[in-house]
Amino acid sequence: MIGTRAMLFEAPGAFTMAHQRRIWALMEAAQARPDVQELIPGVTNLMLVFSTPPEQPGHVADWLRHAWETLPERHIKGRLFEIGVRYGGALGEDLAAVAAHAGLPPQDVISIHHGSEYTVCAIGSAPGFGYLHGLDPRIATPRKAVPSLKMLAGTVTIGGMQAGISALTGPNGWNSIGYTEICLFDPHREPPALFAIGDRIRFYPESIEL
Repeated sequence: MIGTRAMLFEAPGAFTMAHQRRIWALMEAAQARPDVQELIPGVTNLMLVFSTPPEQPGHVADWLRHAWETLPERHIKGRLFEIGVRYGGALGEDLAAVAAHAGLPPQDVISIHHGSEYTVCAIGSAPGFGYLHGLDPRIATPRKAVPSLKMLAGTVTIGGMQAGISALTGPNGWNSIGYTEICLFDPHREPPALFAIGDRIRFYPESIEL
């Protein structure tokens, strides 16, 4: 439980698409519960917010465990976004550090990054920010020990085994490898967030500055 009206389900195991699709299946099943007011899917987790505090949280937890063990994966066929990236340069200042960590030339890091297709697994952390699955393990890089204080919205990033695009300008501990002009969140747009769960992302280089 988180407080009196929320419960967080954490999936066991690694961050895989199979696990994420089961979280989506759990989300779909939980939507039918009359006691659930809101559902917030994350990366291999799901938060349930109840209309009133559950009288028997253990029964809800048992229902979640049973659903997790028995439900088939839920596949969401989202849209495909092809996104141009200006790799390197001042707005991709951590490209060299990612290359050093991977033991690869920066050009190879760029080729590997845009050679994959990514899936939006969850929206969160900042409005419109999509957690992307599909990063090649060869260029996975831990988040920075000292965050950038003002990383621009649109910065293309790597954080551990995940790829991302900064949705808002501000402090950020992910590694910047490039920049795109795409706007991920606009409060005047409907819906405000550009990405949705299940969308697919392909990057391509608009320019490279090493």
